[in-house]
Amino acid sequence: MKNQDLRNFQIKKASWVGIIGNTLLAVAKIVIGFISGSMAVIGDGIDTATDILTYFITLIAARIMNKPPNYKFPYGYSRAEAVATKALSFVIFFAGAQLFYTTVFRLIKNEQLELPSLLAIYVTVFSIISKAALAFYQFKIGKKIQSNMLIANAKNMRNDILLSTSVLTGLLFTQVLNLPILDLITALAISIWIMRAGFEIFMDTSRELMDGSDNPEIYYKIFDAVESVGAVNPHRVRIRKHSNMFTVALDIEMDGNLSIEDGHKMAKLVEKSIKQNVENVYDVLVHVEPKGNVEKEKFGLSRENIDTECKKKKKGNAK
Repeated sequence: MKNQDLRNFQIKKASWVGIIGNTLLAVAKIVIGFISGSMAVIGDGIDTATDILTYFITLIAARIMNKPPNYKFPYGYSRAEAVATKALSFVIFFAGAQLFYTTVFRLIKNEQLELPSLLAIYVTVFSIISKAALAFYQFKIGKKIQSNMLIANAKNMRNDILLSTSVLTGLLFTQVLNLPILDLITALAISIWIMRAGFEIFMDTSRELMDGSDNPEIYYKIFDAVESVGAVNPHRVRIRKHSNMFTVALDIEMDGNLSIEDGHKMAKLVEKSIKQNVENVYDVLVHVEPKGNVEKEKFGLSRENIDTECKKKKKGNAK
């Protein structure tokens, strides 16, 4: 099985594990939430139900990603993963907003509240243990195959663990202090937490879709790889991420008196060196220029650009 085919298979397998596990948990929490009279547990169950939808989105994305390139998408369909992850962020945020609205409405209505039964505590403990196992599995597979989509799902489930823990804490205080309103306050805090998680995932995926990167080290690896084979002044470097793979385009300089064949050989050496020294690079485009060539360049980065940006970032962090 090819690497990409194996990767897609693992994404699909992880998705089905997530779907089955979250379906069982969602049904248990929502049903017992209604039986026990706990809005916090119902809210936790609604959040788990959104996880089922996110995994179905993941499955659809895995199918799309497997399509070969065509005239519409010459780079292929790998960015379906980033698009799917962004869709997940909307689903997560909407679930949090809906819970927020429902909870605020009940607080304003000031209706007579009943104390949740102990069943709510039992199902919440079970949820914490189950979610921890699912999150560990998803994160492990996501890291192994470098899937931001699965890692986002794992982070979402990690948030669910904290969410369920806060539900459990709220339920314990509700039982001890005999104050049913604490259950609603806990549900309100959960809704804000869910919306925050959705917003963070939205921002993370925006970087990839805008051809951005939060890791300057990859540029330094490219510069070093280029210079190690004798090419000079690597500049106008542009990196695009497609799922877990990178395409790299850059300009290099060499003696202008050399032949086109010499330039071609150097470009091939640069390509080979970059692929050997930078993980997950599947395509490199090298443009060869004579030494000392000066052009007005709008896109791309040089070593000087990265050094300047890193210095600014350090100063900003120091402040």
